[in-house]
Amino acid sequence: MKIYYDTKEFSPLTFAVVTSGTFDGVHFGHQRILRRVIELTEQYQNAESVLLTYHPHPRLVLFPEQKDLKLLTTLDEKIELAKSFGINHFVVIPFTKEFSEQSSQIFIENILLKTLNTKILVIGYDHKFGKNREGSFEYLKQNEAKFGFSVEEIPAQEIDEIAVSSTKIRKALEHGDIELANEFLHFPYHITGTVVKGQQIGRTINFPTANLQPSESQKLIPEEGIYAVLVTYNHTNFKGMLYIGKRTTLGNDLARSIEVNIFDFDKEIYDEKLTVFFIKKLRGEEKFESLKGMQKQLAIDKTESLAVLQNY
Repeated sequence: MKIYYDTKEFSPLTFAVVTSGTFDGVHFGHQRILRRVIELTEQYQNAESVLLTYHPHPRLVLFPEQKDLKLLTTLDEKIELAKSFGINHFVVIPFTKEFSEQSSQIFIENILLKTLNTKILVIGYDHKFGKNREGSFEYLKQNEAKFGFSVEEIPAQEIDEIAVSSTKIRKALEHGDIELANEFLHFPYHITGTVVKGQQIGRTINFPTANLQPSESQKLIPEEGIYAVLVTYNHTNFKGMLYIGKRTTLGNDLARSIEVNIFDFDKEIYDEKLTVFFIKKLRGEEKFESLKGMQKQLAIDKTESLAVLQNY
């Protein structure tokens, strides 16, 4: 897959099958769109697939005063997920206020036609583009002959009659409902970060942890508590349990930390990268009377984590 961080780097294709959107989460609904793009690409000679996305997320640019937006996927994670679906070209449009002022007509002419040479455009349900989101599926469909490309809309996707959306996935994660979020995503929610030095309290009770600093500050962190997780380090997979919280047993008003105890692992990995995949929440945050009490509970948590992860 070829990656472009500006449309100026892109040369028009002979036959481009394009989809456009923020694709935060690359969830089940997004995946349906990507599969359809690939299906159409395979139906036409010389056709190539293009995923067109925006960075940073439009809301971060248009509403900087709003601090509540948390992302399900970083740009790097989107790239890896798109690659796994077999997309040929991943194009990033630097999103600015100036860009947001472009009309849908200019977007169509400059991006879809001149830059990409779009022949088929596949969009998700209720997807709109251009200033004030004026460009709609109905508008595109009515002007197919004028623009010279066909348009296909993927209807709202549902799981057990609940429409999938990035918002619903965020809410599930914020309430610790990892299993529901993973069902919507069709893959385990994950966070990549750098291992930083902590207080090393875990070592004193035989549960050493790697303190994780997420690579993206806007990345959504699930609800506080203990989770059964899978861990990838240096292309090797491990089982483990992860803590998110403010370490209330150790004191008051401490900063939130993300700490993972990797089972059967004894390497020093400060300043190295880890990815943790959330499988199930085991319990919420608890304050213990002593480190010995916490150690006893962690032993129970480890047994439960291993039971949850036995098929992984």
